[in-house]
Amino acid sequence: MGMDASSLIVDYLVFAVAILACSLVAVWQKFRGPKETTKADYVFATGTVSMGAMMLSIARGTLGVRSFLGYPSELVYRGAAMWETLYGMVCAFPIVIFIFVPVYYNLGITSVYQYLDMRFKSRAVRTLASGTYVIRSILNLGVTVFTPCVALKTVFGLPYWASIVSITIIGVGFTIMGGLKAAITADVIQGLLMIAISLAVIVQGTIDVGGVSPLVEVSSERGRLDFFNFDMDPTIRVTTVSAFWGQLFMSLSIFGCQQNFVQRYVSMNSQSKVTKTLMANIPIIIVLFSLSWVAGMAIFANYADCDPMKLGYTSKIDEIVPFFVEDKFLFLPGVLGIFMASLFNGALNLVVSNLNSLSTVTWEDFLSQVPQFKNFNDRQQLFAIKATSVVYGILTIGIAFGVAMFSGVIESSQLMTSATSGPLLGVFLLAMLFPSVNWKGAVAGMLWSHIIILWITFGGWMNVEKKTQLLDLSIAGCDNSSFNPYIRPPVSEMLYNLTLSNTAANFTYLPVVPEVAVETAPNTDFLTSLYSVTYMYYSLLGSGITVIVGVLVSYIVGTTEEDEYDEKLIHPLALKLSTYFPGPPRRYINNNSSNMESGTTDMKSQEQKISTISQGGFDIAKYKKTNTGPV
Repeated sequence: MGMDASSLIVDYLVFAVAILACSLVAVWQKFRGPKETTKADYVFATGTVSMGAMMLSIARGTLGVRSFLGYPSELVYRGAAMWETLYGMVCAFPIVIFIFVPVYYNLGITSVYQYLDMRFKSRAVRTLASGTYVIRSILNLGVTVFTPCVALKTVFGLPYWASIVSITIIGVGFTIMGGLKAAITADVIQGLLMIAISLAVIVQGTIDVGGVSPLVEVSSERGRLDFFNFDMDPTIRVTTVSAFWGQLFMSLSIFGCQQNFVQRYVSMNSQSKVTKTLMANIPIIIVLFSLSWVAGMAIFANYADCDPMKLGYTSKIDEIVPFFVEDKFLFLPGVLGIFMASLFNGALNLVVSNLNSLSTVTWEDFLSQVPQFKNFNDRQQLFAIKATSVVYGILTIGIAFGVAMFSGVIESSQLMTSATSGPLLGVFLLAMLFPSVNWKGAVAGMLWSHIIILWITFGGWMNVEKKTQLLDLSIAGCDNSSFNPYIRPPVSEMLYNLTLSNTAANFTYLPVVPEVAVETAPNTDFLTSLYSVTYMYYSLLGSGITVIVGVLVSYIVGTTEEDEYDEKLIHPLALKLSTYFPGPPRRYINNNSSNMESGTTDMKSQEQKISTISQGGFDIAKYKKTNTGPV
């Protein structure tokens, strides 16, 4: 794209300064206050994070830079059906508060997957769960890193490889420097900046179309606001039903079983504070999530009769947001630079947060079990965690290059998350809510769930010619004043005649209309129908398969003395209800006479046993009492 030279220079400078400012924040956070000298400091930022900062950090981790760029383009080219995933996302918070947080808040664990080791007495279960999380996180990191690269290439012409490598390298550097506290601080700043930019897009787009009423009317009349579609056909990409149930199970897996979120919960100094933070986060999520969609309405209303993609100005649907900023904010130099820096820094912050969690899980659940590493002291463990983040940074670069094969960042993100969420959520539900399930059932459930979901995913990808249908935009309203005079379409994608008039240009449109992908006709073949099931249901199917297989296998094989576990590892309500259901006998350490002294259980020693049962754990309750203070 072309731009006025002076405006482009200003945007480059603003972009560079904003990235430098983000870097300085990370460095400042590194050297102010108490130093991160232990693994606990680095992993948890224990006792040092305010409630307000944590709320914004969780909201940013939930939505991320993908929503900032992807949801507006989703509305413009596919409609608002995906907006209804908000229902499932919001409902997940109280469920996480009620089921997950009470079980493992005070267990003294560094990796959330240590809980599975305690509950099932099995390294196999813990390894499978941790491996699932690692794979999902790497895939999503690839999407996160690739997202701003689309905009950087569109506006500044920066090659994908340069953006991907630079974001990842800087992210790895910040991860080594800052740990969780630096990630949370940067999340707060970045979250506020993205809110400001979204509001600017909405305000400018509304002014340009003549007010709120025309904005809503155009979006509604052109089919962008079709809500409450209760069609039960599982092959439709997204309906109200699949949006709710699919997102609910994805969100439960993310909020309740994912390391980077659980790290934030246990970094707070009381369980009640976690509850208040998550509940207060619901209106924040609603507002931030909806802002992206309203911004999409503003962009669509401006381009409903003159689609930049049909004219060759953009080649991917995700390019529409940076195109709008470049087109409509010419009068305010620097706004485009801030927007681009926001995307870059947003991806950077998420890379830091997720690399921190990934490297922690890898150390606790894999490397710490290697004989050569078992005797590492705390400083050596911290070094190993940071070194692991470098390895994951390299893997992320490779994944990011593969994301370009998918149809938009939201499409790729939803597919990857849904396909890997089910088995992970299912095994945690088995551990917390089904007292009679043992490690054999948990392993069988996860394995069968992975096999079936991967089979459906790759089968659908390889064998079913089904693509997402893009809603049509018109070019009937295009003329020489449709876009600002300094924007140029790519020469390779559109022919135009230039007549120079000062710095402006007049040209005649010869549009290159991209082929619109359409859904194939329904097929009655069973495998084809199975492969055609929308990815929105993958998390629900995966969780259901894990739970059903896990319960059945545990019932068939029965339990032994090796399956004993502390009853505090089960949700209290599930423990009470389990007495009314048939199944193998439940074996609890608290009820075993061999673990009692003088006919009573020493509850304090039992709690200590839980906090130290897994290697790598530490007394987090004690640590919190001696390390408190606001950010």
